[in-house]
Formats: sequence, structure tokens, C-alpha cells
Amino acid sequence: MATNDTDNKMPFTEHLEELRKRLIICFVAVGIGFVICYFFAEQLFRVLMQPLLQVMPPGEGLIFTALPEAFFTYLKVALLGGIGLASPVIIYQLWRFIAPGLYQRERRAMFPIVLFSTFFFVGGALFGYFVVFPFGFKFFIGFASDSIRAMPSIREYLKFAAKLLFAFGFIFELPLFTFFLARLGLVNAEMLRRKQKYSILIIFMLAAVLTPPDIVTQIMMAGPLLLLYELSIWIAKVFGRKPLGFEDEEEASA
Repeated sequence: MATNDTDNKMPFTEHLEELRKRLIICFVAVGIGFVICYFFAEQLFRVLMQPLLQVMPPGEGLIFTALPEAFFTYLKVALLGGIGLASPVIIYQLWRFIAPGLYQRERRAMFPIVLFSTFFFVGGALFGYFVVFPFGFKFFIGFASDSIRAMPSIREYLKFAAKLLFAFGFIFELPLFTFFLARLGLVNAEMLRRKQKYSILIIFMLAAVLTPPDIVTQIMMAGPLLLLYELSIWIAKVFGRKPLGFEDEEEASA
């Protein structure tokens, strides 16, 4: 029978002290990342603006309507960049905090889980940046005319872009989430296939909530979600928990 390292249980106060130590390290790492990114905040924001600038008329750009708006926008960009820069430290500290309470096989599984989670999140954010942003922004800018000019502010653009990037990063975690549920035996491929018509409705509702109120970006989020749902069905089929009798036969043969 497998055992973990917490057979000699730590007092609750020691757990709190350990958590406090890990959180302090994470905050320090974010602070250092923030300071580093602040020196490049303008360049980082320019990269973030690039999909919009490419579809705007030549010579036009974003504006700010309040005196401190640009300063606070750059602070937010630096903070987001600092969190991203410190993410390896944050993940490592989280691992150090929970590792003593895990079984050996669970520790071995943590690295690929973190790796794939990061891969799917970054993949979703890149999909939003390179695919959704150009089409979505072109659609929005298309409403400009001789009497109507598009003058987006940097504050609203950062809020809009960050929301979409995090939303796409989050929804691309669906296959990994399905993998966990399938391994726990909470879902299986047959169940996901039976509930597919309800899932399609939920997907479009979720896309409507996570995206701005326009049909273009909603469809561009719902489309990948539908494909990810199909992928999740196959993941549940391949990695789902086997029937109890089959597991017993495997153990007996081993």
C-alpha cells in the first residue's frame, strides 16, 4: 500500500507558516517581474495593440482621455507581464506546498499536468491573438465611416484584450479538465456523446458571456470550443477509467 510523506502529520500552524512562506516568495517574484516588465511596458503594450493597429486607417492609433490613464495602463500591463514572468516560480512554490501530501505516483503525474496545462492555456491565448483579434477588430473597425471615427482608448482596449486572451486560454483547458474527470470516473465518452446537443447550447451561451456582444467573436470562440469538445470525447474514450471488472482482470493478470 502506497504511503505519502505526511504520515507524521504537521500541526496546522506549521501548514499556515509554510503557506505564508510560499506566498511571500510568490509575491516577491511577481514584484521583481513587475519591475522588470515596467521598463518594457510600452513595448509590451505595442505588441498587444498590433492586431488592432493593423486594421485601423494609416496614421491613427489609440487615445487616452484622462491624464493618468496611460500611466495606469502601463502599470496594469507591467503587472500582467510580471505575473507571467513569475509564473514558473508560482507553479514551483505551489508544487513545493502540495508535494508532501501527494503519493509518489501523483508526484510523477504533476509535471506533465502542469506542462500540458501551460501548453493549452498559451495555445488558447495565441489563438485569440493571431486568429480572433484580426478578424474581430476588422469587424468592429468596419463600422467607421466618414462621419464616424473609431477612437478606442488604451484603458478600454487593455481591458477588452486581456479579457479575451484569458477567456481563450481558459476554454482551451477543456481537454485537460475532461481528462481529470474521465480518470476519476465522473464522465465517459458515451455520456459526453449523449449530452452533446445540450453541450452545444451551453458552449454558445458561454461564448456569449465571455466575449463582447457581437456574433463574430462569439462564433470564433464557440467554433474552437466545439472542436475541443469533440477532442474531449476522444480523450475520455482513451483515458477514461475502465469498468471495474476489467480493472480487476488487469490487476489479477499483473
